[in-house]
Amino acid sequence: MNPGPAGGPARIDHRTKDLLKRLRPGDVAVINHEDVDRIAAEGLVEARPGAIVNAKKSISGRYPTVGPLLLAAAGIPVIDDVGTGIFDSLRDGQWVRVENGELWLGEGVIAKGTAQTLQTFEESYEAAKARTGLELERFAENTLEFMRNEHHLLVDSPHIPDLQTKFKGRHVLVVVRGHDYRADLEALQGYIGEIRPVLVAVDGGADAILELGHRPDLIIGDFDSLSDKALSCGAELVVHAYPGGEAPGAAVLTSKSKDFVLFEAAGTSEDVAMLMAFELGAELIVAVGTHASMVEFLEKGRAGMASTFLTRLKVGPILVDAKGVSRLYGSTIRKRDIVFFLAAAVLAFVLIVLFAFPRVFLEGSWLIIRDLWRTVFGMAL
Repeated sequence: MNPGPAGGPARIDHRTKDLLKRLRPGDVAVINHEDVDRIAAEGLVEARPGAIVNAKKSISGRYPTVGPLLLAAAGIPVIDDVGTGIFDSLRDGQWVRVENGELWLGEGVIAKGTAQTLQTFEESYEAAKARTGLELERFAENTLEFMRNEHHLLVDSPHIPDLQTKFKGRHVLVVVRGHDYRADLEALQGYIGEIRPVLVAVDGGADAILELGHRPDLIIGDFDSLSDKALSCGAELVVHAYPGGEAPGAAVLTSKSKDFVLFEAAGTSEDVAMLMAFELGAELIVAVGTHASMVEFLEKGRAGMASTFLTRLKVGPILVDAKGVSRLYGSTIRKRDIVFFLAAAVLAFVLIVLFAFPRVFLEGSWLIIRDLWRTVFGMAL
């Protein structure tokens, strides 16, 4: 069954994460996103658009992604594969209507696509699962090619710029706004308070840290998805520059008059954050929201997933996932808690004796003081 008609002002952007910054409930989101990943879908669901029009296929069939299933389960009408010409036919803010796989502007249809439902997305998802083997073969080929071209990631130490943040001998918590990042951070509240790790945020991960009442020590990335609050929180700012000198984040920070350090390295900002912590002597790297599963690797695109895979090989001996840390840490009793418990028990005992047997308490205290005086000074009181 096709979803019913939905209408509202069109919000247009080729990049879904940029669109989310200005998307409001009831808007019609016009995106250009093949294989909608889970993080993008969760952001769209949270924004509550009236409908979604995708220029590409939300599930291309290359691999199974659950993002589109989340959109359909939330009851958001989705029209797929309307073509990129929609970005030439429509202006941001124009009132549009979505009905039966068609996008209407005024009295005319300006785009046609496939009206998706939970059932159709589930069918596409199952079909994509059957093709995963082929995509894994491509992944292996791409990884080998990347190793030939970027083998220095494994064998060489990158040139790390001078940083104010100190990593040597410390735990480092690398926060990426990825799968289950909020739940993982919540579960690590005790760990953060007790161990006080270096808090490294990758782009939007800085806002996630601030939401929990902590302040990131260092932020690294392109700085294309941070709030002004995160930029001004006092963290050290490191712009990830790609080989060849391209550094989109430098222009962003320069326009806001922010001081920053430039770090040129291959791979994604997430990879660079881990390599930086590893090379600067971190004792342990705890990953929150980072890419770890097969589907998450595939969602990054073949150019990025190979570098991520190789980075994991290099830093693997000191890298743990946040879920594992929260389970281990949550099951231990901290020494500080034991001390507080014993102190409270002793205080409770003293108060009981004092109020229940005041004479016994006073006489006992006098005897202790008298004997102590005689021992120290050799004379009676």
